[in-house]
Amino acid sequence: MATISTATMEHLFSYGTLQQPEVQLATFGRLLDSRPDRLPGYRLGLLAIDDAQVVATSGKTHHPIAARGDAADGVPGAVLAMSLEQLRQADGYEVADYRRERVTLASGLQAWAYVDARDALA
Repeated sequence: MATISTATMEHLFSYGTLQQPEVQLATFGRLLDSRPDRLPGYRLGLLAIDDAQVVATSGKTHHPIAARGDAADGVPGAVLAMSLEQLRQADGYEVADYRRERVTLASGLQAWAYVDARDALA
């Protein structure tokens, strides 16, 4: 298994289908290292997915979507360790209703997360 230099490693917080082994294999060609974490200040909703390829990959017609919430809100998930190229592959998997944003997780780690594109940037 190829290792990723820590200098070039990206962190992506996933609370949805990117945690599924079949989605990781289809998107990245391998399973990613992960560890549990939490995204504070967000809450989960459901998004209907119209992209047939994404539905075929995930097996789901509705995916969770994180939107800004109250300070007491939080979304559980996992931090995925990946290369910059794998982060670009994740961008290709996500539909336009999501946008990738830099977030601070409950652990203090800075990571990317796909959040509701309708939320205005802070």
